[in-house]
Amino acid sequence: MKKKILFIINPISGVGRHKTVEKLIGEKLNRNIFDYELAYTKAAKHAIELSKKGTEENFDIVVAVGGDGSVNEVGRSLVNEVGRSLVNVGRDLKSRPALAILPCGSGNGTARHMKIPMNLKKAMEVINRQKISVIDTFNVNEEIAINTAGIGFAAHIAHEFSKFKKRGFKNYLKIAVRDSMKYKSQKCEVEMNGEKKEMDAFIIDVCNGTQWGNNAVIAPHAKNDDEILDLCLVKDFPYINFPFLATRLFTHSIHHSKFVEFKKITEAIIHQERNYAHIDGEPVIIGKELKVKINPLSLKVIVP
Repeated sequence: MKKKILFIINPISGVGRHKTVEKLIGEKLNRNIFDYELAYTKAAKHAIELSKKGTEENFDIVVAVGGDGSVNEVGRSLVNEVGRSLVNVGRDLKSRPALAILPCGSGNGTARHMKIPMNLKKAMEVINRQKISVIDTFNVNEEIAINTAGIGFAAHIAHEFSKFKKRGFKNYLKIAVRDSMKYKSQKCEVEMNGEKKEMDAFIIDVCNGTQWGNNAVIAPHAKNDDEILDLCLVKDFPYINFPFLATRLFTHSIHHSKFVEFKKITEAIIHQERNYAHIDGEPVIIGKELKVKINPLSLKVIVP
C-alpha cells in the first residue's frame, strides 16, 4: 500500500520558489511509494488547520512548503506535547505524521539546522528516502516553537519585517541596520535552574536549533534532539560593538563574545518590559511573562 503525503504550500512565502513546486512534485516525487495531495494556505494560521486535517486523515507525511513560519504552523499540529524518551516513544507520536520541509522561505533556519538542502530537487530526494528522526519542541506560554523563540532585538526585527510586502534577506538586513542605533535594550528577569538573573537584555533567545536563518547562527552548540534547550542571553552593549556581534553570527562565534552568555535549560520564566516576541521568526504579542518548557522528543521529521 502506498503512503499518503500532503504538501501544504504557502503561496506568498519567501521569494516565489513555490511556483516550481507543483511541477517538481509531479517530476521528482516517487509515485511508486506515495499518493499525494496539495493544499494551499489562504491566510495566517491556515496551515495549522490543514496540518491538523492531515493528522486526522492519517497521512504519513505532511510537508511544509515555505519558510520557518510555515514549518511552525504545519509542525505544531504534528507535535506530541506529552513527550517521552526516544526508546519509549508513545503510541500517540508513532501514529502522527512526520514533518517534511521544502524550504521556500526568506531564512529557512529550521531546514538549514537539519541540513535539508536549499535546492528543492535535492530536498525532494530527502523526502523520497523517508529517513525519520525524532526531535524536541518547546512551548512559550500557549505557543509551540520548533527552532527558536525569543524577545528583544530579534523579535523587534520580526515585527518590523512582517510589515514589508516583499520578503527576502535584503529587507531583513535593511531593518537590522536601520534600527540598530535606535533600539533600546530592556530590563528583564530570568528564572532558570533554581536561580534568578536580572539584566539589561538586548536579546534573549530560546534555541532548540542553531540558527535564525540565512546561516545567522545564534546558538552554535544547540541540538534539537538532546532534550535540552540553549538559552542565549545578550546583554546591553555599546553600539560600536554591533558590527562585530553581527559578524560573529555568520562566523559561528557568537558564544565567544563577552556580551553573550548561554545557559542549558529545560524550562524557564522570562519577565520583560515589552509584550512582544518572535516564535520561529514570526511576530507574536505574548505578554510580559514568558513561560518556557521543553517537549522532549515530540516531533517526527524527515531528515537527510
